[in-house]
Amino acid sequence: MDGIVIIGAGECGTRAAFALREAGYSGSVTLVGAEPHPPYERPPLSKPMNGAVPMKLICATEALDAAGIDYLPGLSASKLDADAGTVTLSDGRVLSYEKLLLATGARPRRLTCAGAERALDFRTHADAEAMFSSVAAGQSVAVVGGGLIGMELASVLRGKGVAVTVIEAAPKPLGRAVPPRFAEKLHARHVAEGVRFHLGRGVVAISDEGVTLTDGSMVPADLVLSAIGVLPETALAEAAGLATGNGILTDTCLRTSAPNVFAAGDCAAVAQPGGGPVRSESWRNARSQAETAARNMAGAAETFTAIHWFWSDQYDLGLQVAGLPQPAHQHVLRSTPGAELEFYLDDGRLVAAAGLGLGNSLAKDIKLAEMLIAANISPDPAALADPGLNLKTLLKSARAA
Repeated sequence: MDGIVIIGAGECGTRAAFALREAGYSGSVTLVGAEPHPPYERPPLSKPMNGAVPMKLICATEALDAAGIDYLPGLSASKLDADAGTVTLSDGRVLSYEKLLLATGARPRRLTCAGAERALDFRTHADAEAMFSSVAAGQSVAVVGGGLIGMELASVLRGKGVAVTVIEAAPKPLGRAVPPRFAEKLHARHVAEGVRFHLGRGVVAISDEGVTLTDGSMVPADLVLSAIGVLPETALAEAAGLATGNGILTDTCLRTSAPNVFAAGDCAAVAQPGGGPVRSESWRNARSQAETAARNMAGAAETFTAIHWFWSDQYDLGLQVAGLPQPAHQHVLRSTPGAELEFYLDDGRLVAAAGLGLGNSLAKDIKLAEMLIAANISPDPAALADPGLNLKTLLKSARAA
């Protein structure tokens, strides 16, 4: 057997490769990446600098070499034989493995309307370069999809003087992941910045003139961007007979239904204690699952228990959400000048928190809220609502108790 093979060289796969070495694994580690570049981070792609799309490397090639990680760029896996313990790559070579990690990530969900091929996706560095090189101040862009990516792109384009229209099939933007209070505030900020919205309407066709909507209206656009979400990359696992659902199904230790095969990151739907599988699309989740999977492949048996967390930058506002807020939760609001925090209690226990403020001003409070959630406490709602009470005080009290 030939050590550990990792399919996917994004944040998750690359972090897992290094985490294996940190866990003391001394066997061979092979990292297979579909793109020709060294591994890079995706969040900076929506933030061009001086007209150029940054490529923020996760690590240099020299770091991979120094860690004894064999990096194979520009290749994908075409076949997995879990019984034989082999994976076939797109260039025909066959790798055998002792353990395999599927960190295949996700792919953009495609529009299915007439002319859908005219719309640009936004997932890779090449996608970002194609988009930002195609628009300039004074032009118009239609963004199909009012989720986090669509709204982030709208804010960046408005900052470049581009006219932006957001088309969203749901009655409100940001309805899936963002708590309603903050979704409404971000929507209002976009409107104030001049973004136009067509809500509750789908796309019938895309042409040279723009986008035709389900109500018959036409949205003129020089460029159309598709930002209607992503789908987990499960084709390799499905063809190999692994259990899949909304992702590659794993147990709480990130093991799939096949012996010695693990999955992590955007492609993995992880079993939850007392609940069904959950798939999370975030930078931190990719790193956290990578580290847990690596330690388990190296011989540990850790349960993945990290708290869900994500952030979004739109204009000068920063949104952060920790945990999984639900409508049924008790909401407790804490307001400070220029920022708001909302806490979510389930039967008195703190289970989530979210904040919206200028820049990264709420990062410390959200981090403290995460620690309070992890401490499994039931705080006094009045204390949570009091902006004069430092959350660190609540944490110290919880630890003392």
